Amino acid sequence: MKSVKVDRRSFLKMLGWGGAGTALTGCDLPTTITLEEGKEEVVSYLLPEEYVIPGIGVWYSSTCGQCSAGCGVHGRVREGRALKVEGNPDSPINNGNTCMMGQAGVQAHYNPDRITAPMMRKGNSLQQVSWEEAIAEINKRTSGMSGDRFAFVTGAVSGHQSVLVSDYLKAVGSSNHVVHEPINTALWQQVCKDMLGDSMPRFRLDKAKVVLSFGADFLGTWMSPVLMAGEYAKFRKGENGRGVLITVEPKMTLTGSNSDLWVTANPGSEGALALGIANFIVDRGWSKVDVPADVKKALAAYDLAKVEEITGVEASKIKRIASLLSEHSPALVLAGESATGHENGYESASSIMLLNIIMGSVGETIEGGVKFPEASLQARTGNTSDIRNFAKGLAAGRFDVAFFYNANPVYSAPKSMNLTENLDRVKLKVAFSMFPDETTLKADIVLPIHSYLEDWGTHVPAYQNGAAVLSFQQPLMEPLHKGTRGFGDVMLDLLKKRSSKYNEFADYYAYLRTAAKNMPATVANGLGSDAGWNALLQKGVLKTKGTQSKLVSSLKVSKVAGYKKQNDFPMTLAPSARLGIWDGRHANIPWLQEAPDQISKVVWGSWAEMHPKTAAHLGVHNGDYVRVTSSTGSIEAQVYTHKGIHPDVVSVPMGQGHTDYGRYAKGRGVNPMSILDLLADKKTGELATHATRVKVEKANKHAVLVRMGGSETQMGRSFVRTVSADVLRRTEEG
Repeated sequence: MKSVKVDRRSFLKMLGWGGAGTALTGCDLPTTITLEEGKEEVVSYLLPEEYVIPGIGVWYSSTCGQCSAGCGVHGRVREGRALKVEGNPDSPINNGNTCMMGQAGVQAHYNPDRITAPMMRKGNSLQQVSWEEAIAEINKRTSGMSGDRFAFVTGAVSGHQSVLVSDYLKAVGSSNHVVHEPINTALWQQVCKDMLGDSMPRFRLDKAKVVLSFGADFLGTWMSPVLMAGEYAKFRKGENGRGVLITVEPKMTLTGSNSDLWVTANPGSEGALALGIANFIVDRGWSKVDVPADVKKALAAYDLAKVEEITGVEASKIKRIASLLSEHSPALVLAGESATGHENGYESASSIMLLNIIMGSVGETIEGGVKFPEASLQARTGNTSDIRNFAKGLAAGRFDVAFFYNANPVYSAPKSMNLTENLDRVKLKVAFSMFPDETTLKADIVLPIHSYLEDWGTHVPAYQNGAAVLSFQQPLMEPLHKGTRGFGDVMLDLLKKRSSKYNEFADYYAYLRTAAKNMPATVANGLGSDAGWNALLQKGVLKTKGTQSKLVSSLKVSKVAGYKKQNDFPMTLAPSARLGIWDGRHANIPWLQEAPDQISKVVWGSWAEMHPKTAAHLGVHNGDYVRVTSSTGSIEAQVYTHKGIHPDVVSVPMGQGHTDYGRYAKGRGVNPMSILDLLADKKTGELATHATRVKVEKANKHAVLVRMGGSETQMGRSFVRTVSADVLRRTEEG
């Protein structure tokens, strides 16, 4: 409406003449529009759907889609809009709890940068098209094609979504399912399989009295964080006293910040430290199992003096760790990516697992994992070896068609893989996506999909918690954008062109309903009836007995590498994963960008964390920029000094540095994964994410480092005084 000069008396007269009709004459409407044509119909919410009470929220069960852990959630819906999610207490995965990522799911759903219509590349740009045109183009360009020229790149996937991906690949005659997760436990899983007979056993933090973590940030990003946080709470409140937590890592994590003893070892020397601890335990006769003579002989090579030289950890600390493991048994020892992300990561992880075996943890704090009885629904966990092989295939021109779903390898793969450039050799690239991320914008056809709050699905968590669980996902509301579709619905459309057996399903809901009816009675009884189906949707989870594996441990000692200094690249880069931004998939969510890092308290950006001694040597302070250079590239970030890091390590958080991905992520911070060297574990092929050597130089720039909170020092003023434990006890006794 244009500005209309009307005084108060004239306005009141207009109201007397009929109000709305007269006032419309002052609006910016063409003179040809009559009063009747310009009016609007306002309909009150007097007759909503029968299950809607205006102003009152209704809760529905579903499954969180913010990571692959498979937490159950309850979503609050009011008048047709999803407003809030909380944990589902019926889910044994998260037991009614959620993390910050789960809470932020609604903001991803309402994100203004969502893709709202299909797009097709015409010339050098993506242009909007109809769904019919997009699907027809895919079918046209893949008609008559089959075999391993197809590739399907996904993140971790399970349930019936995984079945549809597998069915499509079978229909086209391909075996190329690339499962990519930058943050993963793939190498640890391989060691568990080789040494225990089960790739995903159950780790009972709640039964342990002492936990030794070699970089396994189970409170942040390791395995299943919400589940582990609940187990950790029980561990700290044990019936027989508070559990003791020890962490060994190059850079302090959220888990490390909660530890009773925090130790940093030379990067890549964690395996040697584990063998040194094992040798001390066996030598003192503290082991809980009989150790064969050949194992004792192999361990004897790792005496305290040698291990101290390799690791940089004082002999007294090695003795103390060994003593704590013995005194507070049962023990549990875990390995994370900072301990396994090296060229000899497998040997390091197997040395750490050896500690569990000699301490009698197998069968006590490590139990056989439980698997969902339907093998086709079980989780396909991600790794980095698949994407390395995919990049090699691109370079060799092996693929004509590539689908991408819930994965962004153009962003997360190191630049030295040349994955971005070699994608141009693929004739047809199709992206199922909610947002314009880096991989999506390289695609030829973009298919916009529903958020997890709008879609149907099933999920089988890779890490179960005693019961085999199938988590159900149901829409909490109608699609926010009419131009988006569910992933399952689109996959069914593509499959119908390859096989007539899918024609009986009108949509993905019908497919899931039929699948539920056909589940064996031993898995789920009563799902064939409407009452059973509705009860399942209300509950949100299907619990089955499943099959529990039997663990068979094998003692072996692997030769581990030491730590070598390099003059050209004297420091080691540690790309740190953190709860929140994760691997970069949540960088477009303002709530998570604004959530302070758990250690540095930095928000909305990147930083290079280093030890104060290292910073002093370089002549830099908090807020100064430094250039971190590897043999494959360089990044610049502001300095944050902290004593919880090894002096030879510089840590840059993962998740920032997007070149696309919407207004909240684009052009913010730097991506440390982009400058990683193409080093890999020699046995598994996993990317050696913590083995890249770098040099750090002052960049002669400074800006205020944006952080929440105040100073970390008392500036010499004794606001908080400390006393020894003995003094405190004497005071309390008095």
